Amino acid sequence: MITREPEYLPPPANRMGDIGRELLLACRTVGRATVLLGQSLLALRHALSPRSRHEIVFQMFVSGIKSLGVITIVAVFTGMILALQTGIELRKFNQEVNIGTAVMVSMLREMGPFMTGLILSACVGSAMAAQLGTMTVSEEIAALEIMSINPVRFLVMPRLVAMSIMTPILSFYTCIMGVFGGAMVGATQLGVAWGAYMDNATRYADNKDLYVGLFKAFLFGIIITVVSCHEGFSTTQGAVGVGMATRRSVIVSFLLILVVGYYVTRLFYIS
Repeated sequence: MITREPEYLPPPANRMGDIGRELLLACRTVGRATVLLGQSLLALRHALSPRSRHEIVFQMFVSGIKSLGVITIVAVFTGMILALQTGIELRKFNQEVNIGTAVMVSMLREMGPFMTGLILSACVGSAMAAQLGTMTVSEEIAALEIMSINPVRFLVMPRLVAMSIMTPILSFYTCIMGVFGGAMVGATQLGVAWGAYMDNATRYADNKDLYVGLFKAFLFGIIITVVSCHEGFSTTQGAVGVGMATRRSVIVSFLLILVVGYYVTRLFYIS
């Protein structure tokens, strides 16, 4: 069941009671989000049905194609900033030709999936939370359950599949545009020829960097979808609650992207 009756919690007797209640609520929230993820994975067996295929393609368009504009601008300027800051320091040692390596590796390992995750959590995740939150407070979710329509299969699973597919693709696109932005800075401001820049960029970047970055992006897509849908389903207090749920979804997604990104890097690059 997605819909729940409002729960009354008596005020805590002291500060320790307040801390304990917050910890219990946090554990319960994590548990419900994990259950939502499990239900979404179980619903994947229906992903090839005609209605699910149509919804998945639509969600891929919403989360991917409609985000290309802002992702392109952010990616290009991220690469430009990385190239400029790296080139300023490398110029002291007459090694500015190596900015291609620094930009390529940084974008593949960290900045590509990281920037993509932040953009999608702010643009797509917030929209998910607001849409599902509005449906929850207007009792549309309850109506779906009354009609024996599974809200997880109908609403969450297509979004999870679409984000799992589009986030790695957009992350790779971000890397390409970031390297292109770095090349523009190298050619126009640091005196690094295009051929030398691309030669260094492709020579020292490993396939492992690409695979780890795509894996991060895949995890970020799952995180954004689960967090946003859970916050949307947990919305209360009408229009005010929708705004609060949207805000929480972005904040929690940001924090989890930072934490998960760090531990994935540590897992693959530190033995």
